[in-house]
Amino acid sequence: MAQIKNQKERKARNSKAKATLFAAVSQDIFTRIMTIKSTFEVWNFLKDEYEGDERIKGMQAMNLIREFEMQKMKKSETIKEYANKLLSISNKVRLLGSEFSDSRIVQKILVTAPEKFEASTASLENTKDMSKITLAELVNAMQSQEQRRLMRQDSAVEGALQAKHHHVKSSRKKYVKKNQPTSNENNANNQNKGKGKKKNYPPCQHCGKLGHPPYKCWK
Repeated sequence: MAQIKNQKERKARNSKAKATLFAAVSQDIFTRIMTIKSTFEVWNFLKDEYEGDERIKGMQAMNLIREFEMQKMKKSETIKEYANKLLSISNKVRLLGSEFSDSRIVQKILVTAPEKFEASTASLENTKDMSKITLAELVNAMQSQEQRRLMRQDSAVEGALQAKHHHVKSSRKKYVKKNQPTSNENNANNQNKGKGKKKNYPPCQHCGKLGHPPYKCWK
């Protein structure tokens, strides 16, 4: 009875494992492994298909290391994004069975970091042993300097905008003051307006003259 129970449990585990593998692959791969009866054979097929033998894994690791060595930090990248990209490549190398230490990533960042990080790297060289510094310490130090630089740039942009707004406002006031008519011009304009209004009156019915309404006629 114990053997029968053990056999049933093994069959149940085998079916669950096979169902998990079937659910994890794409439709094209499923059509290729659906006729394989043993879960172990399915696993070996997928392992040979995607992982390959030691020679293939070695070539893949070599290509990833070459990609790692060719990386350079872009101007649009932050130090956190650059470090994550290097760490992602190194993790792929480790998954293939090759050794890849964090100190190699640290050296890569120190060599390829732009000139704007020279202050933080010089401070670390003077205060700590660079052979023992961790990746997290290096990224945090550079990230702090990066954030301070961004804050100074934001302050400079804000000050430039305020100065430009003040200049535009003062220029507008000067223009209005320069083109504003004087009191004599206002009087002349008012008189011209008054003359224009007088010309619009019809001849007075009392005196026959222009320039005033009948109810203001002296007669």
